[in-house]
Amino acid sequence: MTRTRVRRRRLTLTVSLALVAVAWAGPAVRALGSPEQPARIGRSSYVVREGDTLWTIAQKLAPGSDPRPIVDLLSTSNDVDAGRIVAGQTLVVPSG
Repeated sequence: MTRTRVRRRRLTLTVSLALVAVAWAGPAVRALGSPEQPARIGRSSYVVREGDTLWTIAQKLAPGSDPRPIVDLLSTSNDVDAGRIVAGQTLVVPSG
């Protein structure tokens, strides 16, 4: 084997290992936890107002964060569809 061939193999191995490390870095960081903490919801119930949707309620409960998980929580906790809430209805808001 020539030196050039050995060097190419070492370079190929090094680049391959670096690519694998980069590919695993993202999921590893997410698994260890991100610096962003989910918003805490302090209320135990919410009375629906005229014009409210689950999306707008979720935005009111946790401003500045992604409302999708809260919409899912509200929907499953209260067994309601997003378009089927009415004014005056009381929704249970799970904490956490």
